[in-house]
Formats: sequence, C-alpha cells, structure tokens
Amino acid sequence: MRVWQFSSFGIDSLEFVERPTPVPGPGEILIQVFAVSFNYRDLLMVKGQYNPKLAMPRIPCSDGAGLVQAIGPGVTDFKVGDRVAGIFMQNWIEGPLTSDKSKGALGGDIDGMLAEFVVLKETGAVPIPEHLSFEEAATLPCAAVTAWNALRVGNLRPGANVLIQGTGGVSIFALQLARLQGARVLGISSSDEKLQRAYALGLDAGLNYREHPDWDRWAMEETNGEGVDLVVEVCGLGTISRSVRALRFGGAIAQVGVLDMSPAPFPVASILHKQARIQGIYVGSRQDFLDLNKAVTLGVLRPVGENFHWSHARAAFGRMEEASHFGKLVLSVN
Repeated sequence: MRVWQFSSFGIDSLEFVERPTPVPGPGEILIQVFAVSFNYRDLLMVKGQYNPKLAMPRIPCSDGAGLVQAIGPGVTDFKVGDRVAGIFMQNWIEGPLTSDKSKGALGGDIDGMLAEFVVLKETGAVPIPEHLSFEEAATLPCAAVTAWNALRVGNLRPGANVLIQGTGGVSIFALQLARLQGARVLGISSSDEKLQRAYALGLDAGLNYREHPDWDRWAMEETNGEGVDLVVEVCGLGTISRSVRALRFGGAIAQVGVLDMSPAPFPVASILHKQARIQGIYVGSRQDFLDLNKAVTLGVLRPVGENFHWSHARAAFGRMEEASHFGKLVLSVN
C-alpha cells in the first residue's frame, strides 16, 4: 500500500512510499481509506512544533474515513463493507479524559490516517452518517467533535449568543452546530469574502477584525450591552482578553486552539469581575463522536471545505500553513 510519511520535520520532508498492507488482529478492523482531512495539529506535527521528540517515520493526520475491508477475530461491532471513521484518541472511549486515555492519538503517538489502508481497534472507529460522503465524514473526528464539546461548555439554550473566531474547521462546525441548537452566532474574520460564505451557512452577524480590531466592543453592541454566552476561542493569549470582555457575566470560553500565542497579560481581573468560566477542549471521546453523529444526522448537516487529491498532500499542508482556507481541507484517497 502507499502512504505519506515523514522521517524528518518539514512539509518538504513528506515522502510518498510503499509499506506492507497491515492485517487486522483480534479485535481489530482493516479500513480502506477514501478520504483524509487536515487539522492545524497535523501541520504542527509535521513541522516538529507539536512534539519535537516524535518517533519517526510517522504517518500524519488524525482524521480519515473509509470502508471496512477485513475484520479480525472477535470483532462484533463492524462487518466488511461498513462505512467508518477513526476516532482521534484511540483509547478515549467514554467518560472524562485521563492520562491513559490521552495516549494513542492518531498521527502523533501512533501512525495516522494518510495511508491507503489502516488497522484500528474496533473501539477506535465509529459508523459515519449515511447522508455524508467519505470526504465529508473525514472532516468530523477532530474539528467537529471539538466544536460539539466546545458548545456544551456554554449550556446553550435557544436564543443564546455564540461568538466564533475565524472560518477554520472548528469555527465553521461551531457555527453549523450552534445554529442547529437555535443559537445566534456572531463571527469575526480577516476576510469579507469568508464572512459572506459564513452568512450562507447561517452566521447572524460578522465583522472584519482587520478593519475593526475592537471586536469585543462590537460583540457587546450586537448583544445590546449584555455580552455573548459563549466564545469558541481558537487563538490563545493574543485574543483571550478581548474574548473575556465580549462575554456576558457568567459566560464561558471554550479554549480550543493556540493559533495566536502573542505575549499578552492574562486577564485575571476581568475573569474575576465577570465570573467567567474557561474550559480547555481537547477533542472528545468515542461516545462524544457518536452523540455528534446523531445531531449531524438529524440536522442533515453537511461539512464544508476544500478538496485535494492525496497526491497533492504537500500542497494541502501549504494551504493549511497559509491559513487561507475556509472550513476543512480534505484529501481524496484513490
């Protein structure tokens, strides 16, 4: 089988090589991969900025979907021909995250999905919604599950206000899922064109933060001075102060990403004053993925993004590095 792997750090170090096709053992399934999606973590992993001590060679990418082609002894959850996606952390099946459950993340601790075939434990995969293509289903394991758990931090009710940052995978999923829950969604972006695309997905109000950097004040104005119920914070230190100022009293921040770690004071006084809650989100469990899929199915939600052929993996990583994409970057594997 063919795989993409890297034996040294850097996008240019990605190599397209042959490996033996794996065979499933007891409790395992062999998946023929038809689509893989990228996350910012995958880029950091390839560049050596996520885990400089990563064992190599390593097959990158945590997210992929395909068909079960063979099952090992004792497998009961799946049969040959089932459409499945892998889960991000192969050991986090349900319940709160623990140290042991956090080990075994695809594309990091163990080889990922950027291959023609992968073997996973049967507990390391979930069925995918029937209305989704493989390309659409491949976007779910990290970004969609992360967005799903981020929204749960807000304990949202219909009419609640949610603020998203940018138009990457997690933010767009947060927009789509929040709308399914009856929330009002505000969004900021550096691109008017991307905001227009977000409006087509249900965004209620948008602001270009390059032209109007005081987006926290704008959020307060858009909520009649009350503030938003939840900020899906994908950046980091560079934006956390404005996120707190955009909150209502008792509001919550779901801290998802580290895209902007510019040195800045941590807003302790504002957090105390507003009684703000900040919850770190690190994807989710297999059960969270199953719950998400129910919502995706009932809402007939369709992920959005840009598609590449998997022979153009380096170009797709470059597109991720530019941060110029909308939604998810997806590779079709065939």
